[in-house]
Amino acid sequence: MSKIDQKSLTHHARHLRLDTLVRLRWLAIAGQAAAVAGVRFGLGFPLPFALCFLVISASVWVNLLLRIQYPASHRLSDNIATALLAFDILQLAGLLYLTGGLENPFAMLFLAPVLISATALTPERTLGLGLLAIGCATLLVLAHKPLPWSPAQSFTLPFLYVTGIWAAIVLGTAFTGIYAWRVAEEARQLAQALAATELVLAREQHLSQLDGLAAAAAHELGTPLATIALVTKELSHAMPKDGPVGEDLRLLQEQVERCRTILTKLTSMGQEEESEFLETISLSHLVEEIVEPQRAVGFDVQVETRGEGPEPMGRRNPGVVYGLSNILDNATDFAESRVTIEAFWSPHEVFIEIRDDGPGYAPDILLRVGEPYVTTRSAAERTEDSEEGGGLGLGLFIAKTLIERSGAELTLTNTAPPASGAIARIVWPRHAFERGAAISPQGESTLSLKG
Repeated sequence: MSKIDQKSLTHHARHLRLDTLVRLRWLAIAGQAAAVAGVRFGLGFPLPFALCFLVISASVWVNLLLRIQYPASHRLSDNIATALLAFDILQLAGLLYLTGGLENPFAMLFLAPVLISATALTPERTLGLGLLAIGCATLLVLAHKPLPWSPAQSFTLPFLYVTGIWAAIVLGTAFTGIYAWRVAEEARQLAQALAATELVLAREQHLSQLDGLAAAAAHELGTPLATIALVTKELSHAMPKDGPVGEDLRLLQEQVERCRTILTKLTSMGQEEESEFLETISLSHLVEEIVEPQRAVGFDVQVETRGEGPEPMGRRNPGVVYGLSNILDNATDFAESRVTIEAFWSPHEVFIEIRDDGPGYAPDILLRVGEPYVTTRSAAERTEDSEEGGGLGLGLFIAKTLIERSGAELTLTNTAPPASGAIARIVWPRHAFERGAAISPQGESTLSLKG
């Protein structure tokens, strides 16, 4: 999937669902109607009843038009969603104008449209709606109808208290808008990062399944190929060996044998790769497997292995290999001249440390490194390296997810001064590493060293 497609899908996923907004508005309409009717008929307080229901009916008509115009599953564009939320703010302001302005305790409902916008729209649109809500609240401080109250008593809130309510609405709008946007944005980023992780896992799984597909194709093609070989052999006995027909039959027999050779190679390749995948791998061999691609491009990675007792053995786990390779790639990208991998073990734990002599992580990045979309690369570098989220801060997140699925713990720190550089430390419980990844009957790895 291209970067443009990912952006398009992500932007589409942010759009408000029409059914959600319509249902929320029906709930608001029911609450407003119940409040107006309760004050007028339940409490007997005078208020402009007809005008209030005229304002409420405006929301009813908008809801009905939306239901007629669009299906329930329709997702609103940012412009339409912004316009509808702005209408809700103005409709509430009109109702509050008729029922006491900010003296009405329901004035706090100004926060609701801003909260919805913060979870689904861009910060710029949320800021615009917040300013609209604050502007309406400011006008209601200066101009509004009296608060519905008992005719036998007079009730008026001091202007200073009303100003305090206005300040509460302003602060509440700002705080809830920022807080809701931040929470929603983190949830969206996490969902996108997990989707990228699943894409990586799917690609690795497809690659591991190619050998099985090749063996299946060879098996299915074997029977019709044998039939062709038998018919060709019978025709060669029945037809004269000299002449154009004889030459064609000999050519056909040669091509049949060539096809048999290719199918035999495909079948044996699948069996060899499958047996190799199912074999156990030592810790030192695992390290060499992730280091070899770096040496192939001329980067000398120093490797050191040591431990207490026999070297641990475990299943070859594609997810762990991918995650370790990703961390090593990151280290070689930022290293000045040297990257060191130390693999060591004890009777209870297995360790891998990847060190580089680069600048290390910035203090503000170090606290959040490993989270999705946290990166130290510049905008230009992120543009150049956009494959599968490269340069966007997804590489370490994917590596961390895959490695921790295997039962390990990944810690990312900086080298202690005066030296510089970053350290990635991966620790497995030894029993988890040695138990190996569980293999399903279909040959798919569960990517878990816990089994």
